[in-house]
Amino acid sequence: MTFRDATHRRQWFEQRLEPLMDRLFGTALRLTRNPDDAEDIVAEAVVRAWARLDKLRDPERFDAWLFHILTNTFISEWRRQQSRPRAAADSDTASPDAIDADGFTLFQQLHQPFLLWWGSLEDQFFNSLLQEELQEALDTLPDPYRVAIVLVEVQGYTYEEVSGLLGIPLGTVRSRLNRARSLLQKRLWQQARDAGMAAGHADKGGQKP
Repeated sequence: MTFRDATHRRQWFEQRLEPLMDRLFGTALRLTRNPDDAEDIVAEAVVRAWARLDKLRDPERFDAWLFHILTNTFISEWRRQQSRPRAAADSDTASPDAIDADGFTLFQQLHQPFLLWWGSLEDQFFNSLLQEELQEALDTLPDPYRVAIVLVEVQGYTYEEVSGLLGIPLGTVRSRLNRARSLLQKRLWQQARDAGMAAGHADKGGQKP
């Protein structure tokens, strides 16, 4: 797009950027797990967006365009870090605990009668979780799983797009998402149990020894 002059360009950019800053930081924090790193990613994304503003074809898509730049900025840094030697916990071969070998899934538990609320159980469960608790659950995921689930569930990318962004096969994307969802479900269930929202896993079905 074109602007009358440098002042108009700056004002237009700032007016559209300011309402998005909290969302940009929140997304970056989910991806990085570190407030300082999140700030760095947002700052770099803003610099890149400013430099490329003249290439924005549709002003109505500024939000999506900016979040795409944020995502690419993170992925560039993440790929650089992934090229370094990393711990086994960050690989696609997770430990039995990480994969959740007992087959536990949150949604298998939600229908059980020992839950301490009524109505649409799935809706009420997720509505009752604070943003901070969700972030804490995301923070427990190994990097490859967390990045995949944030890109798909938060950013709205398709599996094919994530495959291209991360440079990994489509099957690996599916595998990481499946493991991420299993891990995330278990972490969220544990948080609900610890908060007294549901009985423990051992009490399944409301039966007591």
